[in-house]
Amino acid sequence: MRTDPITLQILRNFARATAESMATTLYRTAHSTFVKETEDFTIQLLDADGKTVSSPIDLGATWYPGHDYGGGIALVEEGYEPGDIVITNDPYSGYLATHTPDIVMWKPVFHEGKIISFAGGHIHNVDVGGAVPTSLSRALTDVHQEGIRIPPTKLYRRGVLDASLLKLILTNVRIPEQNWGDLQAQVASVNTGERRTLDLVKRFGAQTVVDGFADLLDYAEAQARSVLRDVPDGDYSFAEYCDEDGPSGDPLRLHLTLKIRGDGAELDFTGSDPQTLSSLNVPIGNHPRHSLLLVGAYYVLSALRPGIMLNFGTTRAFTCHVPEGSVLNAQFPAAVGMRSLTCGRLRSLIFGAFAMAVPERMPSAPAGATCIINMAAEDRRTGKRTITAIAPIVGGAGGMPHRDGTDGSGADSAYLKNSPIEITESEAPVHIVRYGLMPDTGGPGAHRGGMAQVLEFKATSPDAFVTARNRDRSHFQPWAILGGTPGKSGSFMLNPETPDAVDLGNTDAVRLAPGDVLRVISPSGAGRGDPATRDPAAVLRDIEAGRVTIEGARRDYGVVIVEGEIQDAETHALRAEMPKRQGFDPGPTRRAHEVRWNREAYAAMHEVLATVPVSWRAPVKKRLFAAVKAAPATRATSEIIREAFEAYMKASELTV
Repeated sequence: MRTDPITLQILRNFARATAESMATTLYRTAHSTFVKETEDFTIQLLDADGKTVSSPIDLGATWYPGHDYGGGIALVEEGYEPGDIVITNDPYSGYLATHTPDIVMWKPVFHEGKIISFAGGHIHNVDVGGAVPTSLSRALTDVHQEGIRIPPTKLYRRGVLDASLLKLILTNVRIPEQNWGDLQAQVASVNTGERRTLDLVKRFGAQTVVDGFADLLDYAEAQARSVLRDVPDGDYSFAEYCDEDGPSGDPLRLHLTLKIRGDGAELDFTGSDPQTLSSLNVPIGNHPRHSLLLVGAYYVLSALRPGIMLNFGTTRAFTCHVPEGSVLNAQFPAAVGMRSLTCGRLRSLIFGAFAMAVPERMPSAPAGATCIINMAAEDRRTGKRTITAIAPIVGGAGGMPHRDGTDGSGADSAYLKNSPIEITESEAPVHIVRYGLMPDTGGPGAHRGGMAQVLEFKATSPDAFVTARNRDRSHFQPWAILGGTPGKSGSFMLNPETPDAVDLGNTDAVRLAPGDVLRVISPSGAGRGDPATRDPAAVLRDIEAGRVTIEGARRDYGVVIVEGEIQDAETHALRAEMPKRQGFDPGPTRRAHEVRWNREAYAAMHEVLATVPVSWRAPVKKRLFAAVKAAPATRATSEIIREAFEAYMKASELTV
């Protein structure tokens, strides 16, 4: 350690303050609702190699505290000069922007002619062109459909704006004024980072700052390793499912073997499904510690040791093995716009693996699906077509070891803020009919899961185009541990409770006429521990707060309430009749799926898929699922898979 402990702590605080100042600048000057209200942006203070040293805690997304800009920085072959600012949104150039709406920007910080740091970050643009408004749909099959792609390119050279590049960008997007406003906010943010970093140099000296940044990475690594050291050595396997791998409607399986050895962890994602023909793919470029892979690990570490420092050093305690061509390590030109849906399941996958290792210290699963509602419609005041963020719909957290899960917006997507109704109705042609929490949705448990959110709104403009990004968990439920009950699935309805009602399932795009009503209900968090052991007084408090109904208290918890009073004798008798719950509960949909698609079946499928090119694997998977579905349930699934694969290869005239 080159820096004494007191100075290191001071530098840690200053580095975080620098990141928070950058975030505040961006937050206060951005133009789009999705940035200035929802806070879908990140900020990173980087060392001279592009490794994240510090990021905000109070503002923005929490996915990238360990982000590595090195690959993108190296792609600027002409080198760097003072005043340069680089941007990119290409998911396959440096693997920084992990889908096209995320525009990443960074600026070198020079001192006496030498780069000592970078200031960086990203914002999610509501639209960057492409096949659909907002640029995102799971139905897209190729990254070229997802809008303009900008490889790492200088937007500013020596402080001078490249007007031609800016014109090219703004010509290819649907709401250029909003995009340019957000780009200016990003520029102001990285300029703030440069200024604050140079203030640190004036205060402490350049070498102290450079050494301190390196030591902060080492410090974070040491903290992460100390947490892992308390997890028993072993191999812990877990699987998770997205409802659908795309328009085909087959489940998308993610698989992890967590290998704990001393103070390190290997995350082996072998057994995860191949990259899809939809936009659910995750691009990591074979990076063994890509931040998208480790978001769940950041959250686990923070849960096991609150207040832990997170930066690139944290990632050094982990090594990820992800087969190339899998959905978690997709090859160009796979569409990647909806990678956040898959990442939601990836986080629950990591939670689940750690829950197998230390269940007494882990929560049950959170809702795990974040539905982002956007609308493209004509603004009646200006006559122009606009794209507006309506709201992020996030379900509750899973029941915790020490308390109930947070209602409505918990765990892995809690950083997304809701847009105030007044702002939504002023910026979009909608009328909000209902917005709140759904009673009786939190998974029952000794510690209850967080409740689901509900949003219901009416369109007031003709031909409104609504996207509901990341719709999932309409089928598979959030899982529960230690006898808890799984969370509820979500739903998406057009004109609910009318003769014209349509269940939209996981549809992510719909056109509305004036008067049409959309209702989206999120999934909910799962409960933790046997619900029959929950304190009846806690159940009564939930009833009084509107979280649980009297009927739900009786059905789910065995608690009898009459005229606001707990009936002790009746409650005791009812609970005595309830079956004792323990262990892991994945929910009925997963149990039914795994009757046929068990470990042996998936092993057989991946064995045959490994023998064909990556581009063949998704269509072959589709054919294999269809064959299993059509075959008698009495036949072994692995046998059906091998037979169907041989027939497919014969028809394809492909020699393996």
